[in-house]
Amino acid sequence: MSVVVVAGAIYSADGRLLLAQRAHPPELAGLWELPGGKVEPGETLEEALVRELCEELDVRVLVTDRLAVTVCPKPGLELIAMRAQVVTGTPRAVEHLDVRWVDSKALLALESLGSIVPNDREWIPELLADLQGRE
Repeated sequence: MSVVVVAGAIYSADGRLLLAQRAHPPELAGLWELPGGKVEPGETLEEALVRELCEELDVRVLVTDRLAVTVCPKPGLELIAMRAQVVTGTPRAVEHLDVRWVDSKALLALESLGSIVPNDREWIPELLADLQGRE
C-alpha cells in the first residue's frame, strides 16, 4: 500500500509563498519545505491538507488546485503538492522551527544554498512560475 503525503503551496494575497523550517529528523532539521503531512485512510487530499496545516501552522486554508509534478522519492511513497491560501489565522511554527514568506528571488536563493528539503526541489520550477506570475 502506498503512503501519500500532501504538501501546501500556500500563497499570500501579495503573491509570496510560505515555507516552513523543519525541526526534525536531524538530517533535515533547518531545511525549508512546503508544510503538510500524511493522508490518513478515508481522507481526500484536500481534507488531509486542511487538517495538517491547521495542526502545523494553526491556520485554516482553502485548497485550490494541484501542482503538476508528483514526487516519488522511493517505491510506495508519493508526495503531492496543492496550492492553497490562508482563510483564517496567521501562520506560526507549531511543529517547525520557523515559517517564512518568500518571493521568487528568496526561493531561488534558498535553493542555491541547498536549504530546501531535497524532495521538495522537484516543485521549484512550478513554484517559481507561480511566484513570477504573481509579482
